[in-house]
Amino acid sequence: MTHYLLTNQLPLQQKMIFVLIFALVSEAVADRSALQTLRQLDALYPELEHTRTIYVVENGPRLSVLAEPSKVITRRGGNVTLPCKIHRDEGLAPNRKMRIKWTKLTSDYLREVDVFVAMDFHKRSYGRFHGRVHLLNSSPSDASLVITEMTLEDYGKYKCEVIDGLEDATVVVALDLEGVVFPYFPRLGRYNLNYYDAERACRDQDAIVASFDQLYDAWRGGMDWCNAGWLSDGSVQYPISTPREPCGGKNTVPGIRNYGLREKEKNHYDVFCFTSHYKGRFYYLVQRSKLTYDEAVRACQKDGAEIAKVGQMFAAWKLLGYDRCDAGWLADGSVRYPISHPRRRCSPTEAAVRFNGFPDKKHKLYGVYCFKGPN
Repeated sequence: MTHYLLTNQLPLQQKMIFVLIFALVSEAVADRSALQTLRQLDALYPELEHTRTIYVVENGPRLSVLAEPSKVITRRGGNVTLPCKIHRDEGLAPNRKMRIKWTKLTSDYLREVDVFVAMDFHKRSYGRFHGRVHLLNSSPSDASLVITEMTLEDYGKYKCEVIDGLEDATVVVALDLEGVVFPYFPRLGRYNLNYYDAERACRDQDAIVASFDQLYDAWRGGMDWCNAGWLSDGSVQYPISTPREPCGGKNTVPGIRNYGLREKEKNHYDVFCFTSHYKGRFYYLVQRSKLTYDEAVRACQKDGAEIAKVGQMFAAWKLLGYDRCDAGWLADGSVRYPISHPRRRCSPTEAAVRFNGFPDKKHKLYGVYCFKGPN
């Protein structure tokens, strides 16, 4: 509640003016037209400037929530706690029907996806979070959310909202994953993916479409890629660490080049995918001879595995330091090999996943990389 104190004895006419000022300030203190009216009154009666004193006292919020830290980092397959601590005014009566609601913000921040709701003994989880989320409940003032068996899709920002009678408060927590961003285009060639094709392409490679924050972190880590790709918010961008003519000009500064938001159905680009740790084993299958693509698929199956995906190779390379100088087939029909320790004849200038293109599946012969999931 706001309190106003008027001082000094004034003539009747000036008191009436004060009544008008009081009404305007108390009912529409943020309204521009009211402020303009006050200025007009000040101009008409300048003597009031030195005969009035107005004190404004605002009470602080009676309910607040706090998230410390505001960003949590975990890995796929693990468990994580998103912090949310409740601070209630001592004057508030106990309320068994306090409502705690967690939602996930979409990448474009236009929608909220329900995650978990709790009120007294009633609790409910939603969608793909069903059975994987619960409140930490370390104390009556703790609304922290526990998420188990983290997936790639869990990455993003979450909102904790607490409603206590007529009081409510919210806080946002960012959930990040340890992982790796990689550029991707299919056998058809560059700039052949609309946004929805890009989403499918990343999923097929054990990944999701990367966010701007993930691409930015990759750029800060030295990522340099001259082809534009979709990001999860529907924008098209690409990271440049070494400016050059074909990539925005050699006299430009390093950074993320941004084409802005594009039409998801009509426009076609590459895509930046993001993947994280996996449960299982990625490995090069040693064979007596090189294989066609179909022979490579069967060889992995015979070994109790499946042919590996591009995202699994990038995760093994970036997160586990996997290093192998043998080019091998992957599930999408591409041939690649991961080098963590640059050396002569094996990516001599940089650690990277080397790309040999999309060779003829029936006639070209290579090794194969396999992936065996957890038992």
